[in-house]
Amino acid sequence: MKVFIRKSISEESLIAGCIKQNGSDQKALFDKYSGRMLTVCNRYIKDRLEAEGVMVTAFVKIFERIAQFSGEGNFEGWMRRIMVNESLMYLRKHKNMSLTIDIEEAHHLPNFEVLDDHLQAADLLQMISELPVGYRTVFNLYAIEGFSHKEIAEQLNIHENTSKSQLSRARAYLQKRLTEMEQQIEMSHGIK
Repeated sequence: MKVFIRKSISEESLIAGCIKQNGSDQKALFDKYSGRMLTVCNRYIKDRLEAEGVMVTAFVKIFERIAQFSGEGNFEGWMRRIMVNESLMYLRKHKNMSLTIDIEEAHHLPNFEVLDDHLQAADLLQMISELPVGYRTVFNLYAIEGFSHKEIAEQLNIHENTSKSQLSRARAYLQKRLTEMEQQIEMSHGIK
């Protein structure tokens, strides 16, 4: 009986193999990062099948352009940027970038001490996914990806003030939802 021990392949050797268009290295790179990259695409595109399609298209671009990665900086960050750009191209192409939906503002700040004990990361991600596409896109680019309003405006072909307005409305929506969740928690646990 033969026992095969697979050594961990370094990121550098995977990149080198992908530059040479080695199929097994491309598959290994895809397997290593596809879960995280799908999460990135899913933050922008609600439909999981559509997000998977965008992710695959972005991986094709990664494999085509991998020689352009300079080796400086974070490789995963370089890939994430391609995923975000591909997601934004998808949204523009499908005209899902409605930025004009009004959301009621929250009237008071939620009690984060109550929420801290009961709020799960999945709950917050679900709330973000419920945002209208335009709000969600700007929120993700600003709060999660770290883009500036100027960069967001350039990416989405909108004015900086529009980006700021969308972020403000996204925050108001999330604040309102957190307040509602706080009230539900307080009622179900007899807190107050």
